[in-house]
Amino acid sequence: MTFAIEAPPKQQYFSIDQKLRLNERKKPQHIAFIPDGNRRWAVSQTTTTDEGHRYGGDTLIETVKAARELDVKVVTFYLFSTENWGRPSEEIAALMWLLYTFLQEQLSTMLEYGIRVSTIGELSALPEYVQTQIAETKESTKSCCDIEMVMALNYGGRDEICRAICKIVSDCKEGKLSDVDIDEAAVSSYLDTAAWGDPDLLIRTSGEMRISNYLLWQISYSEIYSTEVLWPDFTSEHLFDAIENFQMRQRRLGKT
Repeated sequence: MTFAIEAPPKQQYFSIDQKLRLNERKKPQHIAFIPDGNRRWAVSQTTTTDEGHRYGGDTLIETVKAARELDVKVVTFYLFSTENWGRPSEEIAALMWLLYTFLQEQLSTMLEYGIRVSTIGELSALPEYVQTQIAETKESTKSCCDIEMVMALNYGGRDEICRAICKIVSDCKEGKLSDVDIDEAAVSSYLDTAAWGDPDLLIRTSGEMRISNYLLWQISYSEIYSTEVLWPDFTSEHLFDAIENFQMRQRRLGKT
């Protein structure tokens, strides 16, 4: 006689009461994050910058799992910008290693929770070992369908728009596209985020009130939520507060 081994129950982040408080029709389907404050958190904890980024990675995966429980379909994280290359070389090297180890260590969690990994940005500038790990993680999670985790790596909104313009010009020269067909939908189809809808909600931690060259085209009508909480301290409760706040707003999208 054989016995089926049941998988352990998945962690629950929200109570039934909390879930009932949310309007199913007003839930954000795509949430973008600027997870800011890892270095300041490290200073406040009298620990190293590397530890701050490591705790930030733990917060990232927990946030994805919590968002999945609320039926959010896409979460996009601004992890390494085109401007971040200006940081000290030691910190950049540490960040690349942390990304590599994060993808390795969290793969089993991604598979368990149905998290599919995607990226935006120009990956060719990243170290080869990181590029290889990203490709392997994408391949391993390609059948996951509960939630999409999009990592913005070597990404900048202006760079993305410039790359899109170059592709449009090239396609026009090759006769693949006519200039009369260039409208907002056409431009969107050339952006890194073409596979997903624009974010409904942008969450920035650490109290900063700027968008830092992030998804410049896509967040034209996104609701913006800023919290003073530093990213390593961001919890599922903070995510719930942001979504609840989002649901109280009237999204007119330029209309009356």
